[in-house]
Amino acid sequence: MATSKTSRSGEQGAPAKTSVDQPRPTAPRATLPSVNPYNGQTLKTYLEMSAEDVDNAIAKAHDCFPTWRRVSFVERASLLHRAAALCRERIDELARLMTLEMGKRIPEGREEVELCARIFEYYAHRGEEFLRPQTLRSPLGDGTLLNEPLGVLFGIQPWNYPCYQVVRFAAPNLMAGNVVLLKHSTSVQQCAEAIDLLFRDASFPTGAYTNLVVTAGLANKVVDDDRVQGVSFTGSDTSGARVAERAGRYVKKTIMELGGSDPFVVLDDADMKLTIDRAVFGKMTNMGQSCVAAKRFILLQSVSDEFVDGFRERLAALKMGDPLDESTGVAPLSSVKAAARLEDQVNRSVAGGAHVVLGGKRPSPDSAFFEPTILTNVKKGTPAYDEELFGPVAAVMAVPDQETAIAVANDTKYGLGGSVYTRDLERGRRVADQIDAGMVFVNHPAWIHEDMPFGGIKNSGYGRETGPLGIQEFVNKKLLRAPLSA
Repeated sequence: MATSKTSRSGEQGAPAKTSVDQPRPTAPRATLPSVNPYNGQTLKTYLEMSAEDVDNAIAKAHDCFPTWRRVSFVERASLLHRAAALCRERIDELARLMTLEMGKRIPEGREEVELCARIFEYYAHRGEEFLRPQTLRSPLGDGTLLNEPLGVLFGIQPWNYPCYQVVRFAAPNLMAGNVVLLKHSTSVQQCAEAIDLLFRDASFPTGAYTNLVVTAGLANKVVDDDRVQGVSFTGSDTSGARVAERAGRYVKKTIMELGGSDPFVVLDDADMKLTIDRAVFGKMTNMGQSCVAAKRFILLQSVSDEFVDGFRERLAALKMGDPLDESTGVAPLSSVKAAARLEDQVNRSVAGGAHVVLGGKRPSPDSAFFEPTILTNVKKGTPAYDEELFGPVAAVMAVPDQETAIAVANDTKYGLGGSVYTRDLERGRRVADQIDAGMVFVNHPAWIHEDMPFGGIKNSGYGRETGPLGIQEFVNKKLLRAPLSA
């Protein structure tokens, strides 16, 4: 039977001190490989920062904040404009890095970098307007509502949009006068390095934007640090819950942009050609690896056969190949592990009664590719109905009427986006109004716009990014009120 040691202080379980102080062993530093999912080649390997490096980075950010918060909006805007210009100058380089590290089709990579440039410009043009002091009228004496920066913010970002996810967090917060620490996904460290260089070349001061090469253990220490005032997380709902819980222990403001299982509702009067075009876009953009991708296709029965036939024809015609090839329509998923996980979800759905109309498998057991897939007869209680399918798999559900379509659309733990297809725009708005989500579009999948707020409800998280609300999340809305007389 093991017994606990007692220290000189009498504390049970504490190791006794020795006559010679021994240095504590440091935790091993992780290596972070950058792997091309198209061919499995390891492109580069990064070494995790030490705990001391991370502490120094936080200190530099903390020291930068008092000066940065007093920099004028005009000066901050000029740096954001420079960052936008650098995005466009480096568009091919950044797009290629995304393709190599996570498999994004090269044309989509260029579109993502252009979106980043527009986000920088949007907040450069309108940030001061959005943060302008507001007068609050009162018979007892007017007040002024100020929008002041909070300080050091920590962003934890995923791999699926390696440039956009960073910029949509950093640009508004830098414009607001906050400073930013960024932990990118371990699998896209070349992208993280390139974005860090972009901020430095745009002449942001040391400490305003800092890239942290860390894994979860050191990221937790950043969340815990008293100098960090807020945390923004994008990723799965299970990981987000852990980060929010940890930040909540220290009463820190958080934004959570989590998973989604967006409904794509096709009514009986939909323009079928337009609807199928939008279905291909909503399902296959980024190979379906988007929290806001169309995932559950809810069709009124009278149009379900026509939709499925047309959708299957379009997906079957897509060419699988190298994502650096402009003509490729089907690129790999982000990793072999991601493709295997999706295959398991499809297999379990089929075991639960789903029918495979198209695709349904990987080309080989060691492949990161997954065939464009359509599942019909999808039942509640199977992964295709209940879980987020992060890839090119469409779960089709035919329903008898509009009311049932709305009920099925809302029968999910997620609430990020959704879309409704109909020739009658007023009908579309009425149906969209009854779908529980942060964003619902009519005749287009829910999508990303620099001037519109992005975010969800339920297990899809809380808070908003981009648009006028994106710059309001991490500010202190301080009331300044003076008496009518001394």
